[in-house]
Amino acid sequence: MMGIYIVLFLLSVLISSVSQIILKTSADRQYESKIKEYLNFRVIAAYGIFFVSSVMTILAYNGVPLSMGAVLETTGYLWVTLLGHLILKEKITICKIIGLVIIMLGVMISGMG
Repeated sequence: MMGIYIVLFLLSVLISSVSQIILKTSADRQYESKIKEYLNFRVIAAYGIFFVSSVMTILAYNGVPLSMGAVLETTGYLWVTLLGHLILKEKITICKIIGLVIIMLGVMISGMG
């Protein structure tokens, strides 16, 4: 039964990562005014998606221990890096890879204690 909650958690992290990419694409555009910069379809949709992701995460914590949730949450860094590469054409450098490994190891080690 915990497997369903783990899948829900991982899906929520993926959805959250998608919302971050949408926000980034919105930030890269020029707008006529500050109002349009913050109140446009991309921003509103991204925050709506993020809200759905947050609800999914809360539901997932019904079956996932907090320490495991912290480890699962780190997959967001991987998703954002991968989606940034695929959608935004960002380069994945050795420094980014080392940073991702350090973050994941740090969270895993802290989760063991």
